[in-house]
Amino acid sequence: MKVIIIGGGKVVYFLTKTFLSKECQVTIINNNKDDCEWFAKRLKTTVIYGDGSDQKSQEDAAAGGADCLIAMTPADEDNLIACQVADRIFGVPRILALVNNPENVEIFKKLGIKLALSTVEVVSKIIEEKIEFEEITNLIPLAEGKINVTEVELTYKSPVLGTPLKDIDFPKGALLACVIRKDTPIIPRGFTILEEGDKLVLITMPDEYEKVLRLLTGEK
Repeated sequence: MKVIIIGGGKVVYFLTKTFLSKECQVTIINNNKDDCEWFAKRLKTTVIYGDGSDQKSQEDAAAGGADCLIAMTPADEDNLIACQVADRIFGVPRILALVNNPENVEIFKKLGIKLALSTVEVVSKIIEEKIEFEEITNLIPLAEGKINVTEVELTYKSPVLGTPLKDIDFPKGALLACVIRKDTPIIPRGFTILEEGDKLVLITMPDEYEKVLRLLTGEK
């Protein structure tokens, strides 16, 4: 997979390292010469000194053959233009914009950038859920936030311990995808009985999310 990342800083550095470890081809576009030199010394990848929102820079990065473009500069307006250029001129199939101001997410989507994520909203959501439900170990929003994948560990307080799944009234918008018991994954069936320490991988619709968590944890 060929990926173009527009931006700078340690996040871009570690993101690039992750892609490279998966044998992806990565090109970084950055408008700071010192940053470009820093990346070039530490990463075995192509680094282009230029404005990622400019057509010429994306052309130099061979955006026409890219599978994915990620715009993550500190300026939302630059990220928006970069994504539009990638979409309308080069036809990049997968485009992601990291939006700094949460209020701009809807603007991005209205202007055709379907995958626009606010890091502030994602992090705050995770923090809020971790504060309210200590048993939650991760939360992954998918399909633009329309589905959540969550891992919940059952404690001694859980009201569903010792109960077969067929007797638990799960909301219609919630699915128990997997039970991890002592590091062993179990595909749940109707007669599967939940035990203390079980880690449950849940797939939920947003409007059923809190309901199923309270059902499993006993929190009010």
